[in-house]
Amino acid sequence: MKSSKRRLAALVAGVGIAPLVTVVLPATSAWAHGYVSSPPSRQAQCAQQVVQCGEIQWEPQSVEGPKGLQSCSGGNSRFADLDDDSKAWKPTSVGSSVTFNWTFTAHHSTRSYEYFINGRSIGKFGGNGSSHTVNLGGVTGRQKVLAVWNIADTANAFYACVDLMVQ
Repeated sequence: MKSSKRRLAALVAGVGIAPLVTVVLPATSAWAHGYVSSPPSRQAQCAQQVVQCGEIQWEPQSVEGPKGLQSCSGGNSRFADLDDDSKAWKPTSVGSSVTFNWTFTAHHSTRSYEYFINGRSIGKFGGNGSSHTVNLGGVTGRQKVLAVWNIADTANAFYACVDLMVQ
């Protein structure tokens, strides 16, 4: 009987302390759930209501899908608006290189970041940085860059497309 009471007391104490430990312990430098906020990605434009979109306007950080895809929606049908090139996406004017800045909303570990134009790799970065300067490889005119954030401990990645006008 005493053993059961002790276990119950330990369980109650553990449940009560867990939220405090979560808040007090320092966060790691790795992240999860995120999107390119600058230059504004398609989901950032949806969240800012620059372009009218569906559900993505409420959760721009949630474009997650299996690694290896080449779609703005990450294969997620809820966010299919992001794959629609006929929408009025506002391109950002840039030179021959551009710095992509990610906004993160939750912690997770990172394997790499990759950037593509028309399926061609234009940059790959390791580590947990939130800013990457990418050489656009000599392209000019209107371009769509696919930014992919490969997380380390799942089979998924986060996807963001950024519309650019390269001078």
